[in-house]
Formats: sequence, structure tokens, C-alpha cells
Amino acid sequence: MLLEPFYDPKKSYEENFERGPFGAFASGEVIENNGELKFNFFGFKINSPFGIPAGPLINGNFVQAALDKSFDIVTYKTVRGAKYPCHPFPNVLSVKIDGDLTFEKAQGGLVADENYHEPLSITNSFGVPSFDPEFWQKDIKGVLKNMRAGQILVGAFQGTKKEGQSVEDYINNFKETAKLLKETGVKVMEVNLSCPNEGTNNLLCYDTARSVKVAQAIKQEIGSTPLVIKIGYFKDENLFADFVEKIGPVVQGISAINTIPAKIVDENGNQALPGEGRAQSGVCGHAIKWAGLDMVKKLKKLRKKLGYSYTIIGVGGVTVPEDFFEYRDAGADIVMSATGAMWNPYLAREIKERLR
Repeated sequence: MLLEPFYDPKKSYEENFERGPFGAFASGEVIENNGELKFNFFGFKINSPFGIPAGPLINGNFVQAALDKSFDIVTYKTVRGAKYPCHPFPNVLSVKIDGDLTFEKAQGGLVADENYHEPLSITNSFGVPSFDPEFWQKDIKGVLKNMRAGQILVGAFQGTKKEGQSVEDYINNFKETAKLLKETGVKVMEVNLSCPNEGTNNLLCYDTARSVKVAQAIKQEIGSTPLVIKIGYFKDENLFADFVEKIGPVVQGISAINTIPAKIVDENGNQALPGEGRAQSGVCGHAIKWAGLDMVKKLKKLRKKLGYSYTIIGVGGVTVPEDFFEYRDAGADIVMSATGAMWNPYLAREIKERLR
């Protein structure tokens, strides 16, 4: 059953930022964690291997609410090294998909509207907005002061492309942003190498050489702080194997997947999301679970074959407790839910009731 989402898609990003979260996340109710801290996340003892990935927790108020509702690994929304605007409203719509979102369906176009229904799949198109570092550094530090035993905050970030920018400047932007984020005191960091919700198929993670350079530059800056990379779905198995082989020794975790980009239209076949560069948008939720599971299985197989030790974080289509256990069985060390958690603030509790 879909409950009131903690991010209200009928309100603008700015309204959500200032007034949210909503629904049960605004109730003030705290779900206490009891029992032994028997799970591990980069050496940190945690209550459960479940959390919320980068995206829906758009500021400290949202993060704190997630912690209160017993989500143990929470990710502060991806930040940048300078203020960056959000795409125009609307930013979230329900999409109509029969079964799995194949790449053929994605190219053909998906009808989107405000009718959210189960099984839940949505598109989100924000463009990775960010406030300036002065704001988000203070905001993150405020959350860190209130962390409970067995819970951890992940800091997510990415570089920003600029017109006329050299490759060196682009990589340095990642490095400089990583430095600012490390200053907050976060114990784990995640760099976004996969962002179709910026309106592009040309994801950084598909450029192995540049991805490795970016990861190496970041690690030089953050030292022993664990680094996770967020990647998209790889259709080319050889490209993926080469990517993992080269970047696996540099990073400590790989999170897959982000979303699957698709053409988004309204019921009349017109572009559903207004503005240039928004004809396609990232789709998440139930319809992409197959892709996330597939990537987790491949990551597990490659980890064993190459003798690597990276942590596998499975993301995509986790909307009910059964999905969590399916990801764990596929090889995910950690499982995260964005869309599912947005419409079910008690998902973490439901999973813990069955977790042994």
C-alpha cells in the first residue's frame, strides 16, 4: 500500500526543501533499534544492511527523519562544489510500464502522469541541484551530531561540467568537492558517475579511463575514507568487466544502479517534463529491479574472479521487503531503496522484522 510520500511530487523542489519532509517522516515518531550490531559497513557496525541512496534525502531534515524511521545507512543528497539550480517543476511523475523496463520500451517512450500506483515506478528529473558548500557543510555537520549507534551517514557528491572546461579542470572539480565534503566529517563518501536524470545517456561510468582518473584523484584527496562509486547499467558485458577490473582496486564500494533513462511523454505524446534537455529522464522503481539485480550478480561474479574486495551495494526497484532479500540472495552486501522508501516510510522496520 502506498502511503503519503515524504517528498511531495506535487510540490516544487524548493517547497519540499523548505517545508518537508511530509507524511510519516514529519510525525516525529522515532523507531528505536534494539539488539546486537551484527552487520558491517566498511568496518562500521550497523543495525542492518539497508538504507536510502542518494536522491530523496534532500537536506538534513529529511536525513534525520530517515534515521528516526530506522533506516540505518542514509545518504545525503548529491552535492556539488558550487550552487547549482534544479530543473523546472514537475520533477517527479508516475510512469506507466507493463512489466520490466526494457531498453526497447525506454526508447519508445513512456507515458507519465500524477497517478501513482502499484507496482510503483516513477521518473525523476532534478538535474542534481545543490546549495553552496557553506550551506551543505553546516547541514551535514548538524546531522552527524545526532547519529545513533548502528547508523551511518554517507556523503554523496559529483563534479560539474562547465563550458570550455579542460579535462584536468573537470577532474579537479571532483577532487575539490571531495575535499569540502570530507571536511564535514562523513565516514563514507560516494561519487556519482551515473546521472541520466541530468538529461544525458553519456554517463561518466561508461568512460573507463576517465572514471579511473577521477576515482584516483578523489582517493588522493580523501585518503583512507571509503569511496563508493555509483554507476548505471552496463549493456556491454566486456566493457563492464574492463571497467570493474581497472577501477576495482581504487574504490572500496560499487553501487548499482542509478536509473534507466527513457523518453518521457504525456498522454498526448508530447514531452512531459518542460524545458530543454528533458525529453528523456531517469526511471526508477519496480520496473528497473531486474537491471539492479543483474548488475549485482555480475559484480559478485567479477569480484570473485578478480580477487577483489569491494562492497556491493544493490539499488533499484526495492519497494517491498521481498525485494531486499532478493538482492541479498543475488550477492548485495548492502541494499538501498529510494522510490520504495519514499512511499513507505516503514520499509526499514518491515525488513528488520524479517531480518535475522
